[in-house]
Amino acid sequence: MAVTLKDVAERAGVSRSAVSRAYTSGASVSAKTRQKVEQAAAELGYRPNALASSLTTGRTKLIGLISNNFHNPIFLEVFDLLTRGLQERGLRPLLVNLSGERQPQNSVQMLQQYSVDGVIVASSTLPLSFARAFREAGVPVVHAFGRHSSNPGVHVVGIDNIEAGRIAARELIRRSYTHVGLLGGPKEATSSQDRRTGFLAELEQYPQIRVQSCFADAYSFEAGRLQMARLLEADPAEAYFCGDDVLSIGAQSAITSAGLSVPGDIGLIGLNDMEIAGWQNIDLTTIHQPIRQIITAAIDLVETMLEDPNCVPEARLFACSVVERGTLRPVVDTA
Repeated sequence: MAVTLKDVAERAGVSRSAVSRAYTSGASVSAKTRQKVEQAAAELGYRPNALASSLTTGRTKLIGLISNNFHNPIFLEVFDLLTRGLQERGLRPLLVNLSGERQPQNSVQMLQQYSVDGVIVASSTLPLSFARAFREAGVPVVHAFGRHSSNPGVHVVGIDNIEAGRIAARELIRRSYTHVGLLGGPKEATSSQDRRTGFLAELEQYPQIRVQSCFADAYSFEAGRLQMARLLEADPAEAYFCGDDVLSIGAQSAITSAGLSVPGDIGLIGLNDMEIAGWQNIDLTTIHQPIRQIITAAIDLVETMLEDPNCVPEARLFACSVVERGTLRPVVDTA
């Protein structure tokens, strides 16, 4: 038989409400009573029931984790860090797969039914309006990897995708490419739009460089491979900024399948710096997105909102940096 709160109360010689208060954060209970309860619980092997505790406190400690791109391997790392980070702080993750979902109403209703204490939207493709729907419904929310805005309306943590596009363009300029391209993610994704904006804006200063841009159907290996295969049938650029590592790896596969080499015939630079980008057979030059810092900040903000639901929404941006590997030609020293 499972050990109950009543059993602990009888062993400790206190009331059941005293046991409950001993396991309720912030509740009033004397040090002597708490010691009795903890000793009795240890002797009986008692563990408090989290669901029963939520009925007493009104807090489930459930945090909904929402994403809509489970085909991208980067989210294995994202959800590993998110789930472990939440659990280490005494919170419980509830993972929700919204692949193909664009309207937030069903998601808001579902997570309200689970009585989540907060939500983290982990997506670079969903618009800010998606996260705002949770805030409007009274659910504390953070948009991780969301679009930068001076007045976001919800907490946003991530990178400046326009600047990421500029970084990629500068890297291709440094390597003296004269015909460059952007192979972006889905056209409707805010991350794709912003990376394209930054990339093209930086290259406007160099009219002698030919520029082309296109979008893949998804942030996925197969989408990157298919789009690059189409580009190879026409007039491919000398180097491409692919708006995501997994797109880059798909593009790399198409290039080598066509009998060409990377970077000998076509150079590639990605974005994210996911683990497999550094594998020896891939060796992708990419732009590092500080995922660990972004996730830590997202969890920090969730905790802040649980304490103060009315705290003012803020945007936290983290700097990116280039990770030099082997898919771009070397910089030529002109000194």
